[in-house]
Amino acid sequence: MRSLYFDCFSGISGDMIIGSLLDAGLEFQELREGLLLLPLKGYDLRAEKTMRRHLGATSFFVDVSEPQSEDRRLHQIVELLEASKLPDKIVEKAKKIFAFLADTEAAIHATTPENIHFHEVGAVDSIVDVVGTLIGLDKLGIDEVHSSPVNVGGGFVECKHGVLPVPAPATLKLLEGVPIYSRGPEAELVTPTGAVLLRTLAKSFGRLPPQKVLFHGYGAGKADFSEWPNLLRVVIGEPAEAYLSDDITVINTSIDDMNPENFEYLLELLFEQGALDAYLTPIQAKKTRPGTLLTVLCEHAATAAMVSILFSESTTFGVRYHREARLKLVRTIIEVATDWGEVGVKVGTGGGDLLTVSPEFEDCRRIARASKVPLKRVYDAARDAAMRKLEE
Repeated sequence: MRSLYFDCFSGISGDMIIGSLLDAGLEFQELREGLLLLPLKGYDLRAEKTMRRHLGATSFFVDVSEPQSEDRRLHQIVELLEASKLPDKIVEKAKKIFAFLADTEAAIHATTPENIHFHEVGAVDSIVDVVGTLIGLDKLGIDEVHSSPVNVGGGFVECKHGVLPVPAPATLKLLEGVPIYSRGPEAELVTPTGAVLLRTLAKSFGRLPPQKVLFHGYGAGKADFSEWPNLLRVVIGEPAEAYLSDDITVINTSIDDMNPENFEYLLELLFEQGALDAYLTPIQAKKTRPGTLLTVLCEHAATAAMVSILFSESTTFGVRYHREARLKLVRTIIEVATDWGEVGVKVGTGGGDLLTVSPEFEDCRRIARASKVPLKRVYDAARDAAMRKLEE
């Protein structure tokens, strides 16, 4: 498994992300060819080597050569993505990123996502930054993204809505759940494009995870500060140990006065908001009442969202939570062909040894329903196909 770590000591923006990926080994021609699959015209790409406080880096530019719409709506961007020849996985990720952005803007402006006009993030350079980032991560074989806490800068910034404090309201909303701080120059260090990419791609925020470094790179911001190098650093690596290690948040609450029918809906909401797992355990509560222990596992950044759901959708008056270390297998997904269609199969390895092979349940269920064959038959066929592919 290959991971990428964003070191955001001087913030993050879309062009800094792509500059850092190019500096870390992404081929410029591969990026250009990937973006040509998007039906977006009237722009040129450039990448240049530069210096920031005596450190070499790559600057990425999108030069607009024809008049472009600067005020797109969500449905227009979705149509643009669906009309492209990009791989389905990149199209779907890009659609989710822009949908998340629309939801955020709608919450700020008290309207619906369909009525939101994307200004800066609807511009051609921001669309290129979002799609280009996804193309770059795919070409570099990145399986997971992690990040440091984020320096947001300070002062004020002038945008379409006027002069606003840094971080701008949309950026701050996008960074909810992300550890941030303000240090250094009175400048906007995090753009909305950088914030939405970070929020939707990063699985965790904290110190650099233990790993064997494969590549690293620096993406240059447009400003050149005297205080420090205005750079985004990326570190690409793979596990140094036999097993992956991280830590997660474990949330527990005991409930003895809730309609059991409501637990199904509660669990659905928790998973929709990013719970890694959530489960129920029968217990004996106070006064010998039969009760339920609800346990939720999540990334640290999702803790506030999980707690909010528990307080609003259950009858609990309090929750307990703690951080817990976790060991896990190195996991990759391979696609295999069966007589009824493609199935994703999760492959777990440790110390270089193949330890477990597990077909994705949702893929198997979808195929079983569509083809009217037993689920276990699809599951067994996918597992056998995966074993043959791995042995090859």
